[in-house]
Amino acid sequence: MIASPDQESVTKVGRTKDELLETISASRLGTWLSCRLKFYFRYLSGKPKKPSSAMRIGTVVHAVLQQWNLARWRKAPLLDEMVRTVFDQAWANAEEDEPINWGDEEESTKSGAFALLETYLRETPIPLDERPEGVEVSVELDLARHGLPRLVGIMDLVRKGGCIVDYKTTSRTPDSEKVLHFTEVQTTSYAMLYREATDRQESGIELHHLVRLKTPKLVVTRSGPATQEQQDKLLRMIHSYVRGLEMEDFVPAPGLQCGSCEFFNECKKWH
Repeated sequence: MIASPDQESVTKVGRTKDELLETISASRLGTWLSCRLKFYFRYLSGKPKKPSSAMRIGTVVHAVLQQWNLARWRKAPLLDEMVRTVFDQAWANAEEDEPINWGDEEESTKSGAFALLETYLRETPIPLDERPEGVEVSVELDLARHGLPRLVGIMDLVRKGGCIVDYKTTSRTPDSEKVLHFTEVQTTSYAMLYREATDRQESGIELHHLVRLKTPKLVVTRSGPATQEQQDKLLRMIHSYVRGLEMEDFVPAPGLQCGSCEFFNECKKWH
């Protein structure tokens, strides 16, 4: 596997049903499983997702960690002020692409984001001299033999020995048992994609949660290789996605999660 630029980090909106039946990603499937009406608004209606401060932090942190990993892959690691320079540029790029009306909160949010990065780089279990197997790797898996779309995805990092790493920023400290269940669609997808790309089984998966607290912290959750049962479950979920999308079954799933949904007002008008 080789290092490659992130080509699908921005959600494409306004797709057709036929386009969405050609491929499936873990993030798209996760949205479908959580709320089909939200899926409709996000992917089919053409309504762009409005950036929030939390999304901006996640975008910039991922961008900097991508460069940190690429630098290690090139055997020229980012050190000290180099990290700050990359961070400032990533923040400026994100603001240029999707400006946010910050008021007087931008500097405090930016400082918090950089503190999160500093915590990660200080506490990361990844040695600075460990060369990645892959960075931001785009992979596809043909599922035609199952009558399903191509599975696509981009892995944040593949460590030496085939350990898949996914970065997440969050405001709450994750519970290891629950988070492995919540992220099973994603981790199983990555495992299958890794095996397709390398013809080898992954050694495991690490979720690196950067927790946005007054005192930021890093929580690493590890799991072993995906099981056959998990792969079978994922295929069944994708079957459900295909059937529902073909029938245009875009029903809402009201619940506590609605309070943080960007399409709350549109959903209230659904009938």
